[in-house]
Amino acid sequence: MSTMNTMGTTFEPDEDWLAYHPNPSKPAFTPPPGAVDAHCHVFGPGDVFPYAPERRYTPCDAPKEKLWQLRDRLGFERNVIVQASCHGSDNRALVDALGASGGRARGIATVGADVTDAELRELHAAGVRGARFNFVKRLVDTSPRAALESIAARVARLGWHLVVYLEAGDLPGLEDFLVKLPGVVVFDHMGRPDVTRRVNGPEFDRFVRLVAGNRNFYSKVSCPERLSITGPPDYDDVVPFARRLVETIPDRVLWGTDWPHPNMKSHMPDDGMLVDWIPRIATTPELRRKLLVDTPMRLYWPEEACDGA
Repeated sequence: MSTMNTMGTTFEPDEDWLAYHPNPSKPAFTPPPGAVDAHCHVFGPGDVFPYAPERRYTPCDAPKEKLWQLRDRLGFERNVIVQASCHGSDNRALVDALGASGGRARGIATVGADVTDAELRELHAAGVRGARFNFVKRLVDTSPRAALESIAARVARLGWHLVVYLEAGDLPGLEDFLVKLPGVVVFDHMGRPDVTRRVNGPEFDRFVRLVAGNRNFYSKVSCPERLSITGPPDYDDVVPFARRLVETIPDRVLWGTDWPHPNMKSHMPDDGMLVDWIPRIATTPELRRKLLVDTPMRLYWPEEACDGA
């Protein structure tokens, strides 16, 4: 469905855009009390929050109300909403969702070098707790590293962390830059490994060594639907990669749905089945509690965290 903003601009989703699952299954796995979906998005609605002119894709609307419905159906209590690249550095849709969450959502914003300190303070007051650096060239034009270093230093003063989105092949060229960043760094989707390669091969070994060797580095073990070659419903080929991280750095992993699953081309996942994938990568109640409750609470609601870390 197309939407028109107040300026009269119509937003038609890309012709090959796959809309999110209309009726995800109720998962058999029940998340522990306090569970956090630590990676999801809101898109638009475009007639209220226009998509950025420089965007690389135009999605269907995926508003906050649909996200809350999904949260409740899957058995989660909180969300971490990541600013979507289709909105650029216009964080209004994100801020609106945070304001409507009743304190049950935190945010990851995208900010440019021209952001003012006052704007950063406003984002913090709204519930933003991190900034995202996107290095995936097919999605964004990467900012110069000097500008990113400046942003990193400024948001660190607010106690924010950085979320880094990259692809495995780009890690060698970014590693020296990443280890110099201040504060906590969270990697999206396990650094997007090539799961056709060995889980103990040199490429994934490099990522695991980097994250395990830096106490401020965390990783999301999310998006099997995006990484898998074998496909649904089991995403078997991604399990060893996620499980290795969960067992190697159990206090520094997070999980999220990635709803509404932007830029999926092969299929649209059933979010209930994604939740049922969790016990395959976090095989004990303790590991699942760390993954879904303790670690995201420590990062996003530290004033409420009680895991003693």
